[in-house]
Amino acid sequence: MTRVIGLISGTSVDGIDAALVEISGTELDLKIQLLAGETYPYPPELRKKILAVCANSAISMAELAELDDTIAQVFAQAAQNIQTNYPKAELIGSHGQTVYHRPPKTQENQNSLGYSLQLGRGEVIAQLTGINTISNFRVADIACGGQGAPLVSRIDAFLLSHPTEHRCIQNIGGMGNVTYLPPRSQENWLQSICGWDTGPGNSLLDLAIQYLTDGSKTYDKNGEWAASGTPCIALVERWVKHPFFQEPPPKSTGRELFGVEYFQQCLADIKDYELSSGDLLATLTELTVTSIVQSYRKFLPKMPDKVLICGGGSRNLYLKKRLESNLNLNSETLHPVLTTDEVGLSADYKEAIAFAVLAYWRNQGIAGNLTQVTGAQKEITLGNIHFVTNPLRVSIES
Repeated sequence: MTRVIGLISGTSVDGIDAALVEISGTELDLKIQLLAGETYPYPPELRKKILAVCANSAISMAELAELDDTIAQVFAQAAQNIQTNYPKAELIGSHGQTVYHRPPKTQENQNSLGYSLQLGRGEVIAQLTGINTISNFRVADIACGGQGAPLVSRIDAFLLSHPTEHRCIQNIGGMGNVTYLPPRSQENWLQSICGWDTGPGNSLLDLAIQYLTDGSKTYDKNGEWAASGTPCIALVERWVKHPFFQEPPPKSTGRELFGVEYFQQCLADIKDYELSSGDLLATLTELTVTSIVQSYRKFLPKMPDKVLICGGGSRNLYLKKRLESNLNLNSETLHPVLTTDEVGLSADYKEAIAFAVLAYWRNQGIAGNLTQVTGAQKEITLGNIHFVTNPLRVSIES
């Protein structure tokens, strides 16, 4: 067994999800045990700076360097905290904080590479924690012509596939992404897996909550406020005509497309309708749900027997209810929506667990991407390894 820490802050920029796991096996025999999982919120001022950069606010190179350093320090602190009361971990896999993601322009130019920037330097985390650290997981896939996302599909394959069921693993973080898993009994099942970013997850909902509460709240607990409203279907039908939703996989997206600017356009659109605050939230929820279900119907080889959701959206009971309702609309077959908790994998820390596994695979020389998901030209090991030499004797502020 290898003890690994996985670290990630997603596009919601809520804080750092940390998972301490024990990992054994390689692929088909891969096994993980979650020892500890915790989310460490960003200090409010740091979160504000990150969101400003994600919203395309101009900063100097000196400010960018300082932000990179600060994020590395809070990630290192999270790694230290998560292993309290446990023997020291042997490896850290840190996704870092995405502040910019540009997919390759495959439709326009086959030779145009994508670009993705994650802050929180792995070499600093290694030296501050005294633990070898692997970071920058997306860049190798992008260099091979891939999207650099989603990167969880290969992990989903070995941890969540089923002998006879067709499953969709739907992550709903700031953005949404799906992995379609055919039954393991199917011939060439690994090559038949597909996946893509489905579009906005919680990003627009969180922006709406902050707008409606003047920043006093950051999310709608359990979707209770949205549940009090009625979605405006005419608006949803207009919004899902966005080119991203029509584009076939492989594809990825981020706040660059579904962030502040898009939300401002949504606010402009609702002026044609008399919507309450609850109606606005219900309508944005319906956009997330409709974009997911529409992409399944457009791009899946077969509708799933079961959908397993994870990420922050898995706690939004209204969103979960609407997803199940939309999946089963006009369907003769029941498509239940469960959380990955219900099949033994933490819905809250699944993404952090995934980057622990990617680091473990990188350390063993095992490829981490699926080419049919990311669009890369070849399977490749993911992440840059930062070895500890003489650990820094620098205190990390809590």
